[in-house]
Amino acid sequence: MQQRRIRVGIDVGGTFTHAVALDVATFELISTVKVPTTHTDKRGVAGGIVESIFKLLEEGSINPSEIVLIAHSTTQATNALLEGDVAMVGIVGMGAGLGKGRARAQTRVGNIELAPGRFLHTLHEFLDTSAGLTDARIAGVVDSLVSRGAQVIVASEAFSVEKDAHEKMVAAHCRERQIPVTSGCEISQLYGLRARTRTAVINASMMPKMLETANMTEQSVREAGITAPLMIMRSDGGIMDIEQMRRRPILTMLSGPAAGVAAALMYARITDGIMLEVGGTSTDISAIRNGKSLVKSATVGGHRLYVRTLDVRTLGVAGGSLPRTNGANVVDTGPRSAHIANVHYSAFNTPATSPVKASHFCPKEGDPSDYIRLDADGREPFSVTPTCASNLLGLVPAGDTAEGNLESVQQAFAALAQFMGRNDPKAVATDMLDKGTRNVVQVVRHMIEDYELDDQLLTLTGGGGGAAAIVPFAAQKMGLPCEITKNAAVISAIGVALALVRDTIEKTVISPTEHDVLSIRKDAEEAVLRMGATPDSIEVQIEIDAQKNILRATATGTTELRTRELGKAHLEETELTERVRQTIRGVTGEVTPVARVGGLTVFHAETQRKRLGGLMRSTVSQYRVIDPEGIIRLQIRQGDCLPGTKSEVIGGMKEFFDKHTIYGDAGREFPDLFVIFRGRILDMSGLMNIDQINSLIQVELSTVGNDEPIAAILKTY
Repeated sequence: MQQRRIRVGIDVGGTFTHAVALDVATFELISTVKVPTTHTDKRGVAGGIVESIFKLLEEGSINPSEIVLIAHSTTQATNALLEGDVAMVGIVGMGAGLGKGRARAQTRVGNIELAPGRFLHTLHEFLDTSAGLTDARIAGVVDSLVSRGAQVIVASEAFSVEKDAHEKMVAAHCRERQIPVTSGCEISQLYGLRARTRTAVINASMMPKMLETANMTEQSVREAGITAPLMIMRSDGGIMDIEQMRRRPILTMLSGPAAGVAAALMYARITDGIMLEVGGTSTDISAIRNGKSLVKSATVGGHRLYVRTLDVRTLGVAGGSLPRTNGANVVDTGPRSAHIANVHYSAFNTPATSPVKASHFCPKEGDPSDYIRLDADGREPFSVTPTCASNLLGLVPAGDTAEGNLESVQQAFAALAQFMGRNDPKAVATDMLDKGTRNVVQVVRHMIEDYELDDQLLTLTGGGGGAAAIVPFAAQKMGLPCEITKNAAVISAIGVALALVRDTIEKTVISPTEHDVLSIRKDAEEAVLRMGATPDSIEVQIEIDAQKNILRATATGTTELRTRELGKAHLEETELTERVRQTIRGVTGEVTPVARVGGLTVFHAETQRKRLGGLMRSTVSQYRVIDPEGIIRLQIRQGDCLPGTKSEVIGGMKEFFDKHTIYGDAGREFPDLFVIFRGRILDMSGLMNIDQINSLIQVELSTVGNDEPIAAILKTY
């Protein structure tokens, strides 16, 4: 019998730590466990991580040799910033020549506000590097900073993105003395000395605490006989090895919410949609476009950092939110939750045998006093929540984690309706969900607008134990389709288990050349190779931000030879055609395959677009790329396709690209380009001229024969 290959994913939450063991070949959940997050343990949250691993081994009858990877998210970096639990940072600023005065000012970042009333304190020394550096001068400023209370050092010099020798000398000196240190060039290759220094300072401030946790976790894992790589979730939805976390803990900010997005991509296989991960107290909302998560620059204390994080927007409404009422009206739902108020859900109660009475109460000091609680003789206090309301309205799928006792829910809403002077309990439940999802709908609409998402392609996807309490009702209000992920209650832990090794490199480059693009691509590829990604699994996305002169390369890969073997039977072409047809909204003509490339099939469909109240109609060419198992890998609502052999497509690329380039008042508007080859989709939407496109195609398709089939798809406007 072939040995199982198991990935372990651990999601460290504020209250509980969820862990899953997942068979890589089938995506089958072998074991799931939940333990309280160990904030007060002498090992910190590492205690709960280790406890969950041992429980998985025992309950899943797992041999340590079967584990191929362990990955965990962490709230520690975020909590450290919110709570001000950070180290004092000593900054060694450096500069030379006429710019040294400016460098001195820009590396003196002062005290950084992390949260209201909580600050990161810094000390500052400056070295004039006009005549170079010596060990004695470095030792002098480091000694001075340490004697004044610095626990960790930052080395930051003007123009170190071009010449980093001096920063590296300071870093080497500190490491030799076992003083934690960060250099600006290690954190970012972008110009902007003040922002680069600030980012390095925040990274350094977390290092002592994060190092302690990382070391404890790694030691415990190795003592358990597990030799598999130990990875940590990044805030951009990927994972990195523990050595990288020791150097760049700042990359783990928001790693908890990122886990749900990783699950949406790798487990739910969302191509275009909004992911809502719903817990008991809050909901994390993020967007996915073209099978990729959407990221932004992180901020702390209102200051932009040189760190990329997922754009996750958190709201204080979820499956356990309590209603507030005024007379016959529901004022709001949340933000206080049943968990924090220490009341039970009526959905998870058995029916009361005595009359249920509703009243107002104040859950916590400082809260409004118009929250609802319910009481019955012999019962601990309970209340109604969106979970209860969704059960009453029939929105919770059978077998879902949120499914509750309908009789108990009916009893509770009847008592609440009577208290409010209303006759229809279901109308009260509807009002509760309407108020509770009001902000959810607003945030989803803002994300659609911010990222110019096509609502004709979107699906609202729910994860988390409370997904059914919020997502179906919100989808109804917006007129969008929705789905609840399989194993929604542990979706974040699944996301951690399946996340890809990832790294992003950014450089300031004006009008990047072919050499610039290929160079940064190589750097990103080597970064994930060092973290254990196998060469054949690596994919690199190139982006060019012409407004900010930023060239960006994001590399992803897996530590295993095979990334996904679901063992599902491949669908027949008629089944694939029907699956494609289901994704197309509106009047659809014939759906036909136009290219088959390495297991992927490109389908074309024509739909009618109405304008001016239906007086004018136009035909729109839509494209879908689908894999043999029926998973949509790319959706284009208006586009064009150029299929053929590699030689034919590359030969016709310039004409194909120019055909759909628009010339307007703002200059040239370039269409987004995707190249399909050998079962892969190369997203080239960040490139802005045909020379860059041809250069990257030649590199990516260097092993593809000239007679092999490929396809190019353009998203047109």
